[in-house]
Amino acid sequence: MHINPERSDRPDYDLLVRQVTSILEGERDLTANASQFSALVYDTIADLNWAGFYFTVPSKKGEGNDLLVGPFQGKPACARIPFGRGVCGATAVKRETIVVADVHAFPGHIACDSASASEIVIPVLKDDRLIGVFDIDSPKLERFSNEDRAGLEAMLAAFVAGTDF
Repeated sequence: MHINPERSDRPDYDLLVRQVTSILEGERDLTANASQFSALVYDTIADLNWAGFYFTVPSKKGEGNDLLVGPFQGKPACARIPFGRGVCGATAVKRETIVVADVHAFPGHIACDSASASEIVIPVLKDDRLIGVFDIDSPKLERFSNEDRAGLEAMLAAFVAGTDF
């Protein structure tokens, strides 16, 4: 279970991967696991103001897909994001992690929370199918490093392995 009571700006990602596996053990439900995962990230990594999922859904406009907000921690968020729009939409299209040091310099950034200054968005892929994205915002510029990227991708891989879609 969760054993790190303090948020860290240099998390032990190997430990966090083990904690993800432990927290999800015995439960494969998407909503339950996404909720637990979001809470673990938000509770253990310093300088965050939002951490959560957006899941792929059909667009209300009838063509293509959107991202619909799922379980998260933080302030209320944008409910629906079209593919290609903002950092989350760009990640959905590219299917690769995007790290943004200054969201205000990112073309087409969506300001769901004006306090956000940097962001990392990781695609959630299962059998080459885009399930959605995991989005993390920080009020601190240049918050996310290559170490964070690799660690968060490993944590998300443990989430995907322990969850039914």
